[in-house]
Amino acid sequence: MEILESAFMQRALIAAVLVGITAPAVGIYLVQRRQALMGDGIGHVAMTGVGLGFLLSTNPVWMATIVAVAGSITMELIRAYGRTRGDIALAMLFYGGMAGGVLLINLSDTGSTANLSSFLFGSLSTVSEEDLTAIVLLAAFVVLVSLGLRRQLFAVSQDEDFARVTGLPVRALNLLIAVTAAVTVSVAMRVVGLLLVSALMVVPVAAAQQITRSFKATFTVAVVIGVAVSLAGTTTSYYQDVPPGATIVLLAIAVFIGLTVLATPLARRRAHALEANEAECTMDVPGAPRPSDDVKV
Repeated sequence: MEILESAFMQRALIAAVLVGITAPAVGIYLVQRRQALMGDGIGHVAMTGVGLGFLLSTNPVWMATIVAVAGSITMELIRAYGRTRGDIALAMLFYGGMAGGVLLINLSDTGSTANLSSFLFGSLSTVSEEDLTAIVLLAAFVVLVSLGLRRQLFAVSQDEDFARVTGLPVRALNLLIAVTAAVTVSVAMRVVGLLLVSALMVVPVAAAQQITRSFKATFTVAVVIGVAVSLAGTTTSYYQDVPPGATIVLLAIAVFIGLTVLATPLARRRAHALEANEAECTMDVPGAPRPSDDVKV
């Protein structure tokens, strides 16, 4: 295949697969915690890391990871302790991260606004071998955490009070979710872009929830959707010369709409079947009123 003959596309496709796996794997916990926009906030903070990477002539992916992790920990601490003015503090953190990234990259000798654009919206040709190595290592960390601690992370995402009663280290797990989300942003920024990575965390999970009922099934289907749209968007970007991040996100939204349309009649059938079963069970109970009891002869 022509697409596999180019070295940069080989790297881009590998990165796309890793992004498709990691983003929904972390996003499912953020959706459960009702923090669907957390990835967007981390993306804003990571921009400062990108700018700092250019300014210090280091790998922007690793520098963005360090800054994003620090920002995510700060966000989690604000969420836990700054309840009164936490929203204002978070807003300043987000906007400050974006402004810092723009300022630092323009102060550097090697960076420019064009370089920043590739990180904001994704770019296939900019995925270098060094970037791919960083993405593989970071993705391995995300997969190990999201799968290895899935029971604990699910418990703390569902009900923190219950998790605390059962003896789980709630604060440490909350920080781990925040750090894992920050690492995922760094993994995805080369392919999807910092401004769109949050969508790939949330939309596949929301799409999977339309047709699944259990956490395991939702997790599996969300990852399948994430990988499928990432590969399809990357391939489309190569042949049609369109932005990969925007293409991937729009494909994910299209999948969500399609599954929602398919799931609606199925949900109605299940509801009718459940009502019918409840009616039959009621009629089988001794002394329960029957439809004929209300009929006057």
